[in-house]
Amino acid sequence: MKKVTFHLVSDATGDTLEQVAKAALAQFPDIEPVKHHWPMIRTTRHMERIIPEFREKPGLIMFTLVNPEIEEVLVAACKENNWPYISVMQGIIRELGVHLGATSIARPGMQHEMNEAYYDRIDAIHYTLAHDDGQLTDGLAEADIILVGVSRTSKTPTCIYLANRGIKAANVPIVPGCPIPKELEENKHKFIVGLVNSADRLIQIRRNRLLSLKQEGETTYVDEDAVKEEVQMARRLFSKNGWPVIDVTRRSIEETAVAIINLKQKYDAEKARSAGE
Repeated sequence: MKKVTFHLVSDATGDTLEQVAKAALAQFPDIEPVKHHWPMIRTTRHMERIIPEFREKPGLIMFTLVNPEIEEVLVAACKENNWPYISVMQGIIRELGVHLGATSIARPGMQHEMNEAYYDRIDAIHYTLAHDDGQLTDGLAEADIILVGVSRTSKTPTCIYLANRGIKAANVPIVPGCPIPKELEENKHKFIVGLVNSADRLIQIRRNRLLSLKQEGETTYVDEDAVKEEVQMARRLFSKNGWPVIDVTRRSIEETAVAIINLKQKYDAEKARSAGE
């Protein structure tokens, strides 16, 4: 692994820059990035104060700066010292301005503005946390999406990811020997998705879970035949109720969430079309 220094400079929280850098660096698995974060750079004087840090730890400078004066200070220093740099946002903002025939307001942190969408996202997160793993099933009627699956099919992290997109997501576990909650039966008109995983993968994840809890020994939780029966039972339940199914065996949380959102959009479109006929 080759270590490479990166300076991530932003006039806001730096979340956007971090995500872009992370996504791009994932394409270079032989590189071990050493990141230095410089968020909330709001004045030219502040920018000037951190430039000596780049001299002490030279590396590639990536930045998201919407204020042209602050950007000018940084770019001038990069050119003077022959430091490599990448402006992550300016090219996009410039091309958007040309396409839209509009001028950027050059105000940092606008994506974090506390508007209606922001509060909807907070409400969704609160709802999802309160309705995790079958809690408060009497509130399922308020859900935008309900996920159902056996233990360790990534229901909780997927719901949290969806909640961060402003979607109220609840999840209900399938427990061997226990009927599904009557509230789920009463809300069959809601958008419900079944999550499944291969038996082999489930056993592996569950064993790791038990090890992390310092619980050893064989139980039906990791017994191959019992787990296979759980998976089949879940599939029969989903088929009986006509719920769409997503196999999460080889999917990341993000990929599963995107698949769910796409299914929800199709579901809503079909519902709207049926209502209009």
